[in-house]
Amino acid sequence: MKILVDADACPGKSIIEKVARENNVEVIMYCDINHVLNSNYSTIKYVDGGFQSVDMVLINKVESGDIVISQDYGVAAMALGKKAYAINPKGYIYDDNNMDQLLFERHISSKIRRSGGKTFSPKKRTKRDDERLEKNLLKLIYRCKDN
Repeated sequence: MKILVDADACPGKSIIEKVARENNVEVIMYCDINHVLNSNYSTIKYVDGGFQSVDMVLINKVESGDIVISQDYGVAAMALGKKAYAINPKGYIYDDNNMDQLLFERHISSKIRRSGGKTFSPKKRTKRDDERLEKNLLKLIYRCKDN
């Protein structure tokens, strides 16, 4: 088991590393060459700056039983398809029960934006988001270790 992070603009990296370090889990952060990441714990992997390049490299590296952290529903859906676990940086766990609805909502929002409409912006990150990320990431790590 390892944790793979879609690290371009990913909040909560310090929480991810703290939980991983405490549980002796490898973390690999993927970002494009336009970002600079530093870590004393994680392995940083840089990829080309093309459209969805980070997403594609990360998904090609994920294996069954890994944990993927991403804000992108498409990445999460592909991770679930590879029998990995997926969670977003606010600590919400993606699973087969909620993925169809999330992808449908993304599709509808995209149609609205293409037609010139506006959709809601994400809410500002809160302390509660940090707490949820820590709690649910730990839950996924334990689930992986039990399997």
